[in-house]
Amino acid sequence: MVLSDKRITMVYILLDGVGDLPSPKLDGLTPLEASITPAMDTFTRNGCMGEVITVGKGIAPQSDIAVFNMLGYDFKDEAYVGRGVIESIGCGIDFRKGDLALRGNFATIGDDMQIVDRRAGRNISLEEAKAYCDTLTNNIRFSDPNISVVIKPAIGHRLVVRFRHNKLELSEKVTNTDPAYIKVNGIGVAISSPNTRSIAECQPLDNTSEAKNSSLLINDFSQQTISLLRKHPMNLRRIREGKKSVNCILLRDAGNRFPELQPIGVKYGMPVASVVDMPVEIGISRVLNMAILETGKPTDYEKKARIISENLPMYGLIYTHIKGPDEYGHDGDSIGKKRNIEEIDRSFFTQLLNRINGREVTVVISADHSTPCTKQAHTEDLVPLLISGNKVRKDLTERFTEKDGAKGSIGIVYGKDVLKTALGLISYI
Repeated sequence: MVLSDKRITMVYILLDGVGDLPSPKLDGLTPLEASITPAMDTFTRNGCMGEVITVGKGIAPQSDIAVFNMLGYDFKDEAYVGRGVIESIGCGIDFRKGDLALRGNFATIGDDMQIVDRRAGRNISLEEAKAYCDTLTNNIRFSDPNISVVIKPAIGHRLVVRFRHNKLELSEKVTNTDPAYIKVNGIGVAISSPNTRSIAECQPLDNTSEAKNSSLLINDFSQQTISLLRKHPMNLRRIREGKKSVNCILLRDAGNRFPELQPIGVKYGMPVASVVDMPVEIGISRVLNMAILETGKPTDYEKKARIISENLPMYGLIYTHIKGPDEYGHDGDSIGKKRNIEEIDRSFFTQLLNRINGREVTVVISADHSTPCTKQAHTEDLVPLLISGNKVRKDLTERFTEKDGAKGSIGIVYGKDVLKTALGLISYI
């Protein structure tokens, strides 16, 4: 969809995992419903609402494929390249066709090899993550001297692993070792109730030698990782501090090719920028050729609002991904999620509202997926959508909540159609 030469100024905000279900801890309300959010309420009263199926019916998506869809790219005609590739690009890892990149979680397993915590307490410092990655990089050895591995920490419990064979291409047709996710047509899909708490053995998904060798390589890496991390000095310190050991890595979403997609500025006929901080978001921005603006830390909400407002004159669309709610959802902390939503409203949306007041700016607010606290995982539940601005026809919705989204005038749309819907609702008169 290429726009006419009409001037568009739009801010597109995805709140990571903000969608939820009623919580007993919040008297049967969702965190959005229980939150005090005057700034988002103001945006809502100046717009109209609906609901979004971010990727597809029955799919509980990861953030990467959900964000691609929410930006208008649905991969219906080809298999998705996998989150490992996107994160390796976002982390600045040298990646080329035939390499094999995977997203990883530092995790905790018990003496019985059962997974205790998929995220090792979600409290891993960059110093600790680098120490673990350095140990593995310096000590992992493969029987084939042509194989090399790059292990790079991202943020918190997250990391990226990239394998390379100097003479052969590796295959993405392999299964995850993380039992909480499966791969469907390249898309990582969360399993609400995994059948096992054990690290899964990587299996080839076809009978090619490339797939068989790649699965053997991943299993060898996993076994060596457990052995090397079991008595890592950093774990002794973590245990003294009352933290969980980091003694394994769970891998998922393998990919072996670079995505070739239409640049987003060409797709929508206007200059596009992003205000993002996570490697997966940086990777998406690089793949889609967005200008990446300064952002600070993930929780620098006020700074994000300032950067967006200052750069609006240069871009037709500025996209930002706001971290926070998703982590509380994974932890099952509905009260913490409510407080985080209120912090985002106070520090980000209030600042944004004050800075764009009186300017002809359309603000689109939604989520990449739901992460209900009662499920502690991504789900296929619909997420609310708000399109707000002086050029948008209003409906009777008053708050950015799941219930208001369900009764809004927009109805249900797919993620790939959100921006197209928003642009279609703007009146040029």
